Formats: sequence, structure tokens, C-alpha cells
Amino acid sequence: MTSGRIHNPVLPGFHPDPTVVRVGVDYYLATSSFEWFPGIPVHRSTDLVTWEPAGHLLDRTELLDLRGVADSAGVWAPSLSHRDGRFWLVYGIVSTVGSPYKDVDNYLITAPAIDGPWSEPVFLNSSGFDASLFHDDDGRKWLVNLQWDHRERRPSFAGIVLQEYDHGERALIGEPRTVLRHDELIEGPNLYRRDGWYYLMLAEGGTGWNHGILMTRSRSLTGPYELDPRGSLLTTRDTPDWPLLKAGHGELVETPDGEWYLAHLASRPVATPAGPRCVLGRETCLQRVEWTADGWLRLAHGDDKPRSEVPAPRSAGAHVHRTPQVRDDFDAPVLDARWSTLRVPGDASWLSLTERPGWLRLRGRQSLHSHFEQSLVARRLTAVRCEATTVLDFRPSHFAQLAGLICWYDTTTHYYLRVTHTEGRGRVLGVVLSDDGTYRELADDDVDIDDWPLIHLRARFDEAELRFSASPDGIAWQPVGPLLDASKLSDDYGDRLRFTGAFVGVCAQDLGGTRVQADFDWFELRD
Repeated sequence: MTSGRIHNPVLPGFHPDPTVVRVGVDYYLATSSFEWFPGIPVHRSTDLVTWEPAGHLLDRTELLDLRGVADSAGVWAPSLSHRDGRFWLVYGIVSTVGSPYKDVDNYLITAPAIDGPWSEPVFLNSSGFDASLFHDDDGRKWLVNLQWDHRERRPSFAGIVLQEYDHGERALIGEPRTVLRHDELIEGPNLYRRDGWYYLMLAEGGTGWNHGILMTRSRSLTGPYELDPRGSLLTTRDTPDWPLLKAGHGELVETPDGEWYLAHLASRPVATPAGPRCVLGRETCLQRVEWTADGWLRLAHGDDKPRSEVPAPRSAGAHVHRTPQVRDDFDAPVLDARWSTLRVPGDASWLSLTERPGWLRLRGRQSLHSHFEQSLVARRLTAVRCEATTVLDFRPSHFAQLAGLICWYDTTTHYYLRVTHTEGRGRVLGVVLSDDGTYRELADDDVDIDDWPLIHLRARFDEAELRFSASPDGIAWQPVGPLLDASKLSDDYGDRLRFTGAFVGVCAQDLGGTRVQADFDWFELRD
């Protein structure tokens, strides 16, 4: 049993840009999913302390087409709300990352329950990202989003725009108007109404070490909005040794007893000679907040720094800590919700749990550099000290056929413990990698395994270190390849814009197009 305390992060591992809503006694937290399918994982809680997976909100291709999207593109910053007896979800699909352009399409879907059925998507606009829907007290609905400006010598983050949404017309109506500009980078707008004020909550300073949350308010929905005179509500930009860094991008939720909490993202870096790097990506945390007598929002503990432990709501009692399941024996007919695939769903054309009962069968498709049809399934890392193990049955007959254990950030940066075929040697096991776009084969460390009946593969993470090993029987293990730099599997490595986090999983490729099959008996991820 544990006491009524919230321990942060409440959603460890890659769970950025939280959106939170309460319906009755149930709270729902949904987060960005970028290029991973299905999109927008959602978790449920009754006390803000214990969170359980509640599926994904975008689980079919009519709602989410990610084929070809860039790394760290896809679904950015969803907005979940509940009004008129329905859930409302606004989400954007970003195709282009970098500059000068941000190609993004924003959509709206609704459902009577969190598990659907979700309506067909309504296209809203393409003017910028981080769109959210505000339900005013008079029944009118308004969309706010960042306005992106691609022009030279202009601020790219050109302000927050507001436009009315007519659900009967299923369209935005009237003209968009800019309600706030700011010299500091602002994004992630969310509107609230309280005591005669409209509050506009903003993410500020970008999503890195300078991140924060800024509050503004106005007596009129359309502004002008005044900035909180104290500055940031939440930030760690001035405390580089804080345990929760990059804190920002938040949403508010009120308990039935009138208590307020802030859901926000933060990161827990590991130390490296090159500086701190956040292998687990951006994670979801909760802070207790209070409204002051003069109508501004403050963290309940008094300063602007996130805490690793905060008081739970008064109604939250002691609860039983559940030990997470660490092993998947692939006995179910469908993949467990903890698994994700890249850009496309895991359909029967390349993934099966029934053709060989008790095994996950993958048919090899495109390379690990593809943005279209990869045969890869993976799980988020939730701890920087952990061990992933799997058992592979794979009989390649050509060097273009590969399968194995993957430690993944994106198509440009990953480590792959793979089995393939080499002429004159048969099956070999070794490490290949992509390092910020540079492909390498560590062929000098390849191991001949043609006589192994099954292949046990293991990846051990120890903060900034990663070590691969293998075994023919699961008893006698031998290292494969050198000690690797796990910290490269992070937003903070390389020069590209990167927004996700480290995954570990299994995959198969067949670059000759024959769809060779690779079978995995089980997969275990243990802290």
C-alpha cells in the first residue's frame, strides 16, 4: 500500500504534451505520439495517483495516415475535452519538420465514450500547430492555435490565433484573429474561463532546456491579454541540476472537491561527457496549483519548480501499487496496447500472432531508414536502467534478409542487434547502427550462429551505456559488439529537431521483397 501522494512522472518514458480532462470521477490523460501508430495513447485514473492504459484514440487509418511523414513529425500536441455529453479531440498531423515550413493539418473528432466510436475527422485548418478547442459558457466553441510564419526576417512563432467553430456546420466560421503576440517563443495555447476572466495558458521558450509555462488573462475572449506579472508559472530553465528538467507545456484539471492540478511535461536526463541527454524523452508529470486572491495561478508549494512528489487530492486514499507486467508471451490474438508500430498499423500483411500460436511473426519489408513500410514493433523505455530480452527463430538465406532486437530513436539514430546471412558462413549475428544519419556495420564483431537452434537476444541499458549480448540457450550469454552510447537515443543528440524518446523492440527486413518471416517467442522488458 502507498499513501495518497503523486509520484512524478506519472507517465514515465515518451509521453509528451499531456492533455487532461475529468468526466465524473474519472480522469483521462492523453499524449502526443508523433510517427508512432496507433496514435495518442490515453490513460485513466480515479485519483490522479495510479494511471492505467485506456487504449489509443487514433487507432484506424481513416483517422491517422502517417505514411511518409518525417521523423518527429506526425501527431503533435492533441487536445482532449468533454462537453455536451461527448469527448472532443483536436489533433494535428505534421508532415514537415524543420524550417522554413511546417506542413500541418488540424482535425476534430468526437465520441460518446473515451473508447469510441470516434466520428469521421473534420478538417479545421493548416495555419499552425498545437490547436485546442475551448467550450465557452454560452455554448460557443473556439479553436486556438499557433500561427506559423515561414517568411524570412519574420518571427516563425507569429502569435496565437482564435477562430470560432460551428459544430452544426462542421467548420470554422468567421475570420481568424490574432489575440496575442510575444517576444518570447510561445505555443501550446489552452483557454480557460474563471471568475470573469479568460485565461490563456501557453508553453514558452521551446521544448528544450528553456521550456516553461506562461499564464495570461483578459476580461474579453478576444483580448487584449495581459501577462502574469510574476513571469513563468513553471520552469526549470535557471536550475540545470533539478531532477525534472525541460518542464513546460501544460493543461489544467479540477477535482470534484475544487482542487486544481497541472499536467505538464518534463525530462530526466542522464549525465554524459557531452552534457545531459534525456533518453526517456519528455514524460508527463502533475503538480498541485492554487488560484491567488488576485486571480493568478501558482504552484501550491510556492515557487516555479516542479516537484517529484506532490500531495494527491484529498479524496485519494491509500492504494495498492501494481507491479507492471514485464513479459509478453504473445499468447493473445492481438498485440498488447504497450506495443507501437512505425507509421502504419500492424495488419495481417506483415504481422501475425495466430499463424504460429504463442509467437509473434513478422514478415520482412523495407529498411530501417524507410518512412513508409517498416516491420517494426517496439515499446517505450520507462527507465534508464533496464534489460530487454527476446527469443528469435529466423532462417535467412540472403544478406538482404535481417531480423532482431532494435534499440530505436528514429530512422537516423538506432542500434540493431541483427541476424542475417553471409555468403560462406550462413547465419551471423552482429550489430549495425545509424548514428545521426551515418550507417555503420560493426562486422569485426559478428558471431557465427548457423548451428544455434534459437537465438536469445538481449539489450542492457545502464543510463548512458548500452550493451548487447546473445545466447543459444538463454543460459550461457556472450557480449556482441562494443559498449555503445545509449544517450544518442535522445532529443538532445545531433542537429535535427527531435521530439520523441527511446524505444526497444523487434523488427525484420527483406530488401529483396520476398517477405521472409521472423518469429519471436516472447519479449521481456525488465527494470
